Amino acid sequence: MAYPTRVLGPVLVAALLLVGSRPAAAKTELSWWHGNTGAIGDRIAEIAKKFNDSQADYEVKPTYKGSYPETLAALIAAYRSKTQPHMALIFEVGTQTMLASGAVVPVFQLMKEQGVSIEGADFIAPVKSYYSKDGQLYSMPFASSTAILYYNKDMFRKAGLDPNKAPATFDEIEAASKKIIAANASKCAFSHAWPSWTMVEQMHAWHDQPFADQDNGFKGFATQLRVNGEFGVKLWDTLARWQKAGLYTYGGRTNKAEPMFTGGQCAIQVTSSAFMGAVMRDAKFEWGTGRLPRLGGYGQGNSIIGGTTLWVMKGHKPFEHRGMAQFLKFLGDDDLQAWWHQVTGYLPISQSAVKRLEAEGWFKKHPNHFTAFDQISSGKTTANSQGIRIGNYQGVRDTLEAELEEMLAGKKTAKQGLDDAVKKGSELLKEFASLYK
Repeated sequence: MAYPTRVLGPVLVAALLLVGSRPAAAKTELSWWHGNTGAIGDRIAEIAKKFNDSQADYEVKPTYKGSYPETLAALIAAYRSKTQPHMALIFEVGTQTMLASGAVVPVFQLMKEQGVSIEGADFIAPVKSYYSKDGQLYSMPFASSTAILYYNKDMFRKAGLDPNKAPATFDEIEAASKKIIAANASKCAFSHAWPSWTMVEQMHAWHDQPFADQDNGFKGFATQLRVNGEFGVKLWDTLARWQKAGLYTYGGRTNKAEPMFTGGQCAIQVTSSAFMGAVMRDAKFEWGTGRLPRLGGYGQGNSIIGGTTLWVMKGHKPFEHRGMAQFLKFLGDDDLQAWWHQVTGYLPISQSAVKRLEAEGWFKKHPNHFTAFDQISSGKTTANSQGIRIGNYQGVRDTLEAELEEMLAGKKTAKQGLDDAVKKGSELLKEFASLYK
Protein backbone atom coordinates (compact mmCIF):
# COMPACT_ATOMS: atom_id res chain seq x y z
CA MET A 1 0.00 0.00 0.00
CA ALA A 2 1.33 3.47 -0.96
CA TYR A 3 0.64 6.52 1.19
CA PRO A 4 0.45 10.05 -0.29
CA THR A 5 3.58 12.03 0.40
CA ARG A 6 1.61 14.74 2.24
CA VAL A 7 0.36 12.04 4.71
CA LEU A 8 3.59 10.02 4.98
CA GLY A 9 5.65 13.10 5.89
CA PRO A 10 3.88 13.97 9.18
CA VAL A 11 3.51 10.28 10.12
CA LEU A 12 7.20 9.60 9.57
CA VAL A 13 8.24 12.71 11.54
CA ALA A 14 5.96 11.75 14.43
CA ALA A 15 7.33 8.24 14.42
CA LEU A 16 10.92 9.42 14.46
CA LEU A 17 10.17 11.83 17.31
CA LEU A 18 8.51 9.03 19.23
CA VAL A 19 11.48 6.69 18.76
CA GLY A 20 13.89 9.41 19.70
CA SER A 21 11.98 10.37 22.83
CA ARG A 22 12.44 7.05 24.71
CA PRO A 23 15.30 4.63 25.18
CA ALA A 24 15.14 1.28 23.40
CA ALA A 25 13.72 -1.42 25.70
CA ALA A 26 16.52 -3.53 27.20
CA LYS A 27 16.52 -7.22 26.47
CA THR A 28 15.89 -9.61 29.34
CA GLU A 29 19.12 -11.46 30.06
CA LEU A 30 19.10 -15.26 30.31
CA SER A 31 22.24 -16.79 31.80
CA TRP A 32 23.55 -20.05 30.30
CA TRP A 33 26.34 -21.95 32.07
CA HIS A 34 28.42 -24.56 30.30
CA GLY A 35 31.70 -26.49 30.58
CA ASN A 36 33.07 -26.25 27.04
CA THR A 37 36.16 -24.50 25.71
CA GLY A 38 37.94 -24.58 22.35
CA ALA A 39 35.97 -25.37 19.19
CA ILE A 40 32.80 -26.36 21.07
CA GLY A 41 32.91 -23.29 23.30
CA ASP A 42 33.22 -21.10 20.19
CA ARG A 43 30.18 -22.76 18.62
CA ILE A 44 28.12 -22.25 21.79
CA ALA A 45 28.91 -18.53 21.61
CA GLU A 46 27.77 -18.57 17.96
CA ILE A 47 24.47 -20.19 18.91
CA ALA A 48 23.79 -17.55 21.55
CA LYS A 49 24.50 -14.81 19.01
CA LYS A 50 22.23 -16.42 16.41
CA PHE A 51 19.38 -16.53 18.95
CA ASN A 52 20.02 -13.01 20.22
CA ASP A 53 19.99 -11.66 16.67
CA SER A 54 16.76 -13.50 15.87
CA GLN A 55 14.48 -11.64 18.31
CA ALA A 56 14.17 -8.46 20.34
CA ASP A 57 13.14 -9.53 23.84
CA TYR A 58 15.86 -11.78 25.25
CA GLU A 59 19.63 -12.03 25.34
CA VAL A 60 21.20 -15.39 26.14
CA LYS A 61 24.61 -15.00 27.79
CA PRO A 62 26.78 -18.14 27.81
CA THR A 63 29.41 -18.44 30.53
CA TYR A 64 32.14 -21.07 30.84
CA LYS A 65 32.15 -22.42 34.42
CA GLY A 66 35.04 -24.87 34.28
CA SER A 67 35.22 -28.55 33.37
CA TYR A 68 32.07 -30.67 33.27
CA PRO A 69 32.42 -31.74 36.94
CA GLU A 70 33.28 -28.18 37.95
CA THR A 71 30.22 -26.82 36.16
CA LEU A 72 27.96 -29.30 37.99
CA ALA A 73 29.56 -28.44 41.33
CA ALA A 74 29.19 -24.71 40.63
CA LEU A 75 25.53 -25.20 39.75
CA ILE A 76 24.79 -27.09 42.97
CA ALA A 77 26.53 -24.39 45.04
CA ALA A 78 24.70 -21.62 43.16
CA TYR A 79 21.31 -23.23 43.73
CA ARG A 80 21.97 -23.52 47.43
CA SER A 81 22.87 -19.82 47.59
CA LYS A 82 19.94 -18.88 45.32
CA THR A 83 22.23 -17.51 42.60
CA GLN A 84 21.57 -20.20 40.03
CA PRO A 85 21.63 -19.39 36.30
CA HIS A 86 18.55 -19.68 34.13
CA MET A 87 19.97 -22.67 32.23
CA ALA A 88 22.96 -24.98 32.47
CA LEU A 89 24.56 -27.55 30.19
CA ILE A 90 25.31 -30.55 32.40
CA PHE A 91 27.11 -33.72 31.30
CA GLU A 92 25.30 -37.02 31.35
CA VAL A 93 27.06 -37.99 34.56
CA GLY A 94 24.92 -35.43 36.40
CA THR A 95 21.58 -36.69 35.05
CA GLN A 96 20.50 -38.65 38.15
CA THR A 97 21.64 -35.80 40.41
CA MET A 98 19.60 -33.28 38.40
CA LEU A 99 16.52 -35.52 38.24
CA ALA A 100 16.55 -36.08 41.99
CA SER A 101 17.45 -32.50 42.91
CA GLY A 102 14.04 -30.84 42.80
CA ALA A 103 15.91 -27.79 41.45
CA VAL A 104 14.82 -27.98 37.82
CA VAL A 105 11.78 -27.10 35.76
CA PRO A 106 11.14 -30.17 33.57
CA VAL A 107 11.28 -29.27 29.91
CA PHE A 108 7.90 -30.87 29.14
CA GLN A 109 6.31 -28.77 31.87
CA LEU A 110 7.99 -25.52 30.80
CA MET A 111 6.95 -25.92 27.18
CA LYS A 112 3.36 -26.80 28.12
CA GLU A 113 3.03 -23.82 30.47
CA GLN A 114 4.37 -21.44 27.83
CA GLY A 115 2.39 -22.93 24.97
CA VAL A 116 5.56 -23.51 22.98
CA SER A 117 5.91 -26.84 21.19
CA ILE A 118 8.94 -28.92 20.44
CA GLU A 119 8.72 -32.09 18.42
CA GLY A 120 9.71 -34.48 21.20
CA ALA A 121 8.38 -37.47 19.30
CA ASP A 122 10.85 -36.66 16.55
CA PHE A 123 13.93 -36.92 18.78
CA ILE A 124 16.12 -39.94 18.04
CA ALA A 125 15.16 -42.69 20.47
CA PRO A 126 18.39 -43.18 22.50
CA VAL A 127 18.61 -39.46 23.18
CA LYS A 128 14.97 -38.99 24.11
CA SER A 129 14.81 -42.02 26.41
CA TYR A 130 17.98 -41.08 28.29
CA TYR A 131 16.76 -37.60 29.21
CA SER A 132 13.16 -38.60 29.96
CA LYS A 133 11.51 -39.79 33.14
CA ASP A 134 8.17 -41.61 33.14
CA GLY A 135 8.00 -40.90 29.43
CA GLN A 136 8.30 -37.12 29.88
CA LEU A 137 11.23 -35.01 28.69
CA TYR A 138 13.06 -33.45 31.65
CA SER A 139 16.02 -31.77 29.94
CA MET A 140 16.60 -30.51 26.42
CA PRO A 141 18.79 -32.81 24.32
CA PHE A 142 21.49 -30.71 22.77
CA ALA A 143 25.13 -31.77 22.68
CA SER A 144 24.62 -35.53 22.49
CA SER A 145 27.53 -37.73 21.51
CA THR A 146 28.66 -41.32 21.73
CA ALA A 147 32.04 -43.04 21.57
CA ILE A 148 33.52 -44.10 18.22
CA LEU A 149 36.92 -45.15 16.86
CA TYR A 150 39.27 -42.80 14.97
CA TYR A 151 42.30 -43.93 12.98
CA ASN A 152 45.17 -42.28 11.09
CA LYS A 153 45.03 -43.42 7.45
CA ASP A 154 48.56 -42.20 6.69
CA MET A 155 49.94 -44.42 9.44
CA PHE A 156 47.85 -47.34 8.19
CA ARG A 157 49.38 -46.95 4.70
CA LYS A 158 52.89 -46.83 6.13
CA ALA A 159 52.19 -50.06 8.04
CA GLY A 160 50.80 -51.81 4.95
CA LEU A 161 47.22 -51.76 6.29
CA ASP A 162 44.08 -50.98 4.29
CA PRO A 163 43.46 -47.26 4.95
CA ASN A 164 39.80 -47.62 4.01
CA LYS A 165 39.02 -50.30 6.61
CA ALA A 166 38.76 -49.41 10.29
CA PRO A 167 39.53 -52.24 12.74
CA ALA A 168 36.22 -53.64 13.93
CA THR A 169 37.31 -55.96 16.75
CA PHE A 170 39.87 -56.00 19.54
CA ASP A 171 41.66 -58.78 17.68
CA GLU A 172 41.89 -56.56 14.58
CA ILE A 173 43.18 -53.63 16.66
CA GLU A 174 45.86 -55.89 18.12
CA ALA A 175 46.92 -57.17 14.69
CA ALA A 176 46.98 -53.66 13.23
CA SER A 177 48.89 -52.30 16.22
CA LYS A 178 51.61 -54.91 15.82
CA LYS A 179 52.10 -53.88 12.18
CA ILE A 180 52.07 -50.16 13.05
CA ILE A 181 54.79 -50.62 15.69
CA ALA A 182 56.83 -52.99 13.51
CA ALA A 183 56.76 -50.53 10.59
CA ASN A 184 57.70 -47.67 12.90
CA ALA A 185 54.59 -45.83 11.66
CA SER A 186 53.96 -44.62 15.20
CA LYS A 187 55.29 -45.25 18.69
CA CYS A 188 51.70 -45.27 19.98
CA ALA A 189 49.36 -47.70 18.25
CA PHE A 190 46.19 -47.61 20.38
CA SER A 191 44.88 -45.20 23.00
CA HIS A 192 41.59 -43.86 24.30
CA ALA A 193 40.30 -40.78 26.08
CA TRP A 194 37.72 -40.69 28.91
CA PRO A 195 38.96 -44.03 30.36
CA SER A 196 35.89 -45.07 32.36
CA TRP A 197 33.42 -43.86 29.74
CA THR A 198 35.10 -45.53 26.75
CA MET A 199 36.65 -48.66 28.27
CA VAL A 200 34.11 -49.54 30.98
CA GLU A 201 30.74 -47.81 30.53
CA GLN A 202 30.55 -47.85 26.72
CA MET A 203 32.09 -51.31 26.39
CA HIS A 204 29.68 -52.90 28.86
CA ALA A 205 26.69 -51.35 27.04
CA TRP A 206 28.12 -52.19 23.58
CA HIS A 207 28.45 -55.85 24.59
CA ASP A 208 25.10 -55.97 26.47
CA GLN A 209 26.74 -56.38 29.86
CA PRO A 210 25.32 -54.83 33.09
CA PHE A 211 27.10 -51.86 34.62
CA ALA A 212 24.96 -51.57 37.78
CA ASP A 213 21.84 -53.06 39.34
CA GLN A 214 18.33 -51.66 38.88
CA ASP A 215 18.86 -51.80 35.10
CA ASN A 216 21.80 -49.41 35.39
CA GLY A 217 19.71 -47.13 37.62
CA PHE A 218 16.70 -46.75 35.30
CA LYS A 219 14.35 -48.80 37.53
CA GLY A 220 15.42 -47.14 40.77
CA PHE A 221 18.49 -45.98 42.65
CA ALA A 222 21.34 -48.38 41.86
CA THR A 223 23.34 -49.64 44.86
CA GLN A 224 25.65 -52.23 43.31
CA LEU A 225 28.20 -51.98 40.50
CA ARG A 226 28.44 -55.07 38.30
CA VAL A 227 31.54 -54.48 36.22
CA ASN A 228 33.76 -57.19 37.72
CA GLY A 229 32.32 -60.06 35.73
CA GLU A 230 34.09 -62.18 33.13
CA PHE A 231 33.69 -59.52 30.43
CA GLY A 232 35.18 -56.66 32.46
CA VAL A 233 38.14 -58.76 33.56
CA LYS A 234 38.84 -59.96 30.02
CA LEU A 235 38.77 -56.40 28.68
CA TRP A 236 41.12 -54.99 31.32
CA ASP A 237 43.41 -58.01 30.94
CA THR A 238 43.62 -57.19 27.23
CA LEU A 239 44.64 -53.59 27.95
CA ALA A 240 47.27 -54.71 30.45
CA ARG A 241 48.69 -57.24 27.98
CA TRP A 242 48.76 -54.66 25.17
CA GLN A 243 50.52 -52.14 27.39
CA LYS A 244 53.18 -54.70 28.27
CA ALA A 245 53.65 -55.45 24.56
CA GLY A 246 53.98 -51.76 23.69
CA LEU A 247 50.74 -51.68 21.69
CA TYR A 248 48.68 -49.50 24.03
CA THR A 249 49.41 -46.11 25.59
CA TYR A 250 47.33 -44.80 28.48
CA GLY A 251 46.80 -41.07 27.91
CA GLY A 252 45.23 -39.95 31.18
CA ARG A 253 41.78 -39.02 32.39
CA THR A 254 39.05 -36.89 30.73
CA ASN A 255 40.07 -35.97 27.16
CA LYS A 256 43.80 -35.50 27.86
CA ALA A 257 44.69 -38.26 25.39
CA GLU A 258 42.95 -36.62 22.42
CA PRO A 259 45.91 -34.41 21.36
CA MET A 260 47.88 -37.64 20.91
CA PHE A 261 45.63 -38.36 17.92
CA THR A 262 45.28 -34.89 16.42
CA GLY A 263 49.01 -34.34 16.92
CA GLY A 264 49.80 -37.41 14.82
CA GLN A 265 51.34 -39.30 17.74
CA CYS A 266 48.91 -42.22 17.99
CA ALA A 267 47.39 -44.30 15.20
CA ILE A 268 44.07 -45.48 16.70
CA GLN A 269 41.97 -43.84 19.36
CA VAL A 270 38.54 -44.39 20.91
CA THR A 271 36.84 -41.24 22.15
CA SER A 272 33.76 -39.07 21.70
CA SER A 273 32.12 -38.43 18.33
CA ALA A 274 32.22 -34.78 19.38
CA PHE A 275 36.01 -34.91 19.06
CA MET A 276 35.46 -34.70 15.31
CA GLY A 277 35.30 -30.90 15.29
CA ALA A 278 38.81 -30.75 16.74
CA VAL A 279 40.05 -33.45 14.34
CA MET A 280 38.68 -31.52 11.35
CA ARG A 281 40.38 -28.39 12.60
CA ASP A 282 43.72 -29.71 13.83
CA ALA A 283 44.66 -33.00 12.12
CA LYS A 284 47.29 -32.60 9.38
CA PHE A 285 46.78 -36.11 8.02
CA GLU A 286 44.05 -38.21 6.42
CA TRP A 287 41.85 -39.88 8.99
CA GLY A 288 38.84 -42.14 9.22
CA THR A 289 36.31 -43.42 11.75
CA GLY A 290 34.74 -46.74 12.68
CA ARG A 291 32.36 -48.30 15.14
CA LEU A 292 33.44 -49.28 18.62
CA PRO A 293 35.49 -52.49 18.53
CA ARG A 294 33.90 -55.78 19.53
CA LEU A 295 35.26 -58.41 21.91
CA GLY A 296 34.36 -61.87 20.63
CA GLY A 297 31.85 -64.09 22.44
CA TYR A 298 29.45 -61.49 23.83
CA GLY A 299 26.04 -60.20 22.79
CA GLN A 300 25.28 -57.09 20.80
CA GLY A 301 24.12 -54.08 22.79
CA ASN A 302 24.42 -50.43 21.88
CA SER A 303 26.70 -47.50 22.54
CA ILE A 304 25.33 -44.99 25.02
CA ILE A 305 24.71 -41.28 25.07
CA GLY A 306 27.33 -38.89 26.38
CA GLY A 307 27.81 -35.17 26.13
CA THR A 308 25.63 -32.54 27.72
CA THR A 309 21.98 -31.60 27.96
CA LEU A 310 20.30 -28.32 28.85
CA TRP A 311 18.53 -28.05 32.21
CA VAL A 312 16.15 -25.23 33.12
CA MET A 313 16.56 -24.08 36.69
CA LYS A 314 13.81 -23.14 39.14
CA GLY A 315 13.64 -19.72 40.77
CA HIS A 316 13.07 -17.44 37.79
CA LYS A 317 10.21 -15.18 36.67
CA PRO A 318 7.39 -16.18 34.29
CA PHE A 319 8.59 -13.76 31.58
CA GLU A 320 12.02 -15.37 31.80
CA HIS A 321 10.39 -18.79 31.44
CA ARG A 322 8.88 -17.52 28.22
CA GLY A 323 12.33 -16.62 26.91
CA MET A 324 13.81 -19.97 27.93
CA ALA A 325 11.01 -21.86 26.17
CA GLN A 326 11.72 -19.88 23.02
CA PHE A 327 15.43 -20.62 23.30
CA LEU A 328 14.78 -24.35 23.68
CA LYS A 329 12.58 -24.31 20.60
CA PHE A 330 15.37 -22.46 18.79
CA LEU A 331 17.86 -25.19 19.78
CA GLY A 332 15.61 -27.91 18.37
CA ASP A 333 15.25 -26.23 14.98
CA ASP A 334 16.30 -28.49 12.10
CA ASP A 335 18.53 -25.86 10.51
CA LEU A 336 20.41 -25.30 13.75
CA GLN A 337 20.68 -29.02 14.50
CA ALA A 338 22.06 -29.75 11.03
CA TRP A 339 24.65 -26.97 11.37
CA TRP A 340 25.59 -28.04 14.93
CA HIS A 341 26.18 -31.61 13.76
CA GLN A 342 28.23 -30.51 10.76
CA VAL A 343 30.62 -28.28 12.71
CA THR A 344 31.00 -30.39 15.86
CA GLY A 345 30.27 -34.08 15.21
CA TYR A 346 27.55 -34.14 17.88
CA LEU A 347 24.53 -36.22 16.94
CA PRO A 348 21.63 -34.40 15.29
CA ILE A 349 18.88 -34.86 17.91
CA SER A 350 15.89 -35.19 15.61
CA GLN A 351 14.92 -37.58 12.84
CA SER A 352 13.86 -34.65 10.68
CA ALA A 353 17.34 -33.11 10.95
CA VAL A 354 18.87 -36.46 9.98
CA LYS A 355 16.53 -36.78 6.98
CA ARG A 356 17.43 -33.27 5.92
CA LEU A 357 21.14 -34.07 6.05
CA GLU A 358 20.54 -37.27 4.08
CA ALA A 359 18.50 -35.42 1.44
CA GLU A 360 21.32 -32.91 1.00
CA GLY A 361 23.80 -35.76 0.52
CA TRP A 362 25.78 -34.71 3.60
CA PHE A 363 26.51 -38.19 4.89
CA LYS A 364 27.61 -39.48 1.45
CA LYS A 365 30.07 -36.61 1.14
CA HIS A 366 31.14 -36.86 4.78
CA PRO A 367 30.84 -40.52 5.83
CA ASN A 368 32.78 -39.97 9.06
CA HIS A 369 29.86 -37.87 10.29
CA PHE A 370 27.51 -40.81 9.78
CA THR A 371 29.52 -43.27 11.89
CA ALA A 372 28.14 -42.28 15.30
CA PHE A 373 24.54 -42.00 14.13
CA ASP A 374 24.75 -45.29 12.22
CA GLN A 375 26.24 -47.04 15.24
CA ILE A 376 23.74 -45.83 17.83
CA SER A 377 20.69 -46.18 15.58
CA SER A 378 21.48 -49.75 14.55
CA GLY A 379 22.59 -51.17 17.90
CA LYS A 380 20.36 -53.27 20.15
CA THR A 381 18.90 -51.30 23.05
CA THR A 382 18.45 -53.43 26.17
CA ALA A 383 18.35 -52.84 29.93
CA ASN A 384 22.15 -52.93 29.81
CA SER A 385 22.57 -50.57 26.86
CA GLN A 386 19.88 -47.91 27.42
CA GLY A 387 22.40 -45.82 29.34
CA ILE A 388 23.65 -45.42 32.89
CA ARG A 389 21.73 -43.31 35.38
CA ILE A 390 23.39 -43.50 38.78
CA GLY A 391 24.04 -41.18 41.70
CA ASN A 392 27.54 -40.06 42.65
CA TYR A 393 28.39 -40.92 39.05
CA GLN A 394 31.56 -38.81 38.95
CA GLY A 395 32.80 -40.48 42.14
CA VAL A 396 32.17 -43.91 40.62
CA ARG A 397 33.97 -42.86 37.45
CA ASP A 398 36.94 -41.55 39.46
CA THR A 399 37.07 -44.84 41.36
CA LEU A 400 37.10 -46.94 38.19
CA GLU A 401 39.84 -44.82 36.64
CA ALA A 402 41.97 -44.95 39.77
CA GLU A 403 41.72 -48.75 39.79
CA LEU A 404 42.52 -48.94 36.08
CA GLU A 405 45.64 -46.86 36.69
CA GLU A 406 46.64 -49.13 39.59
CA MET A 407 46.30 -52.14 37.30
CA LEU A 408 48.29 -50.53 34.49
CA ALA A 409 51.01 -49.63 36.99
CA GLY A 410 51.31 -53.32 37.78
CA LYS A 411 50.05 -52.94 41.34
CA LYS A 412 46.93 -55.05 40.87
CA THR A 413 45.54 -57.66 38.51
CA ALA A 414 42.49 -56.84 36.42
CA LYS A 415 40.31 -58.93 38.73
CA GLN A 416 41.67 -57.26 41.87
CA GLY A 417 41.24 -53.79 40.40
CA LEU A 418 37.68 -54.40 39.30
CA ASP A 419 36.70 -56.09 42.58
CA ASP A 420 38.04 -53.07 44.49
CA ALA A 421 36.26 -50.68 42.12
CA VAL A 422 32.98 -52.52 42.67
CA LYS A 423 33.41 -52.44 46.43
CA LYS A 424 34.25 -48.72 46.59
CA GLY A 425 31.84 -47.68 43.85
CA SER A 426 28.94 -49.57 45.38
CA GLU A 427 29.46 -47.69 48.65
CA LEU A 428 29.12 -44.43 46.71
CA LEU A 429 25.91 -45.66 45.12
CA LYS A 430 24.46 -46.66 48.50
CA GLU A 431 25.43 -43.30 49.98
CA PHE A 432 23.51 -41.46 47.24
CA ALA A 433 20.48 -43.76 47.46
CA SER A 434 20.29 -43.27 51.24
CA LEU A 435 19.68 -39.54 50.70
CA TYR A 436 16.33 -40.28 49.06
CA LYS A 437 14.88 -42.97 51.34
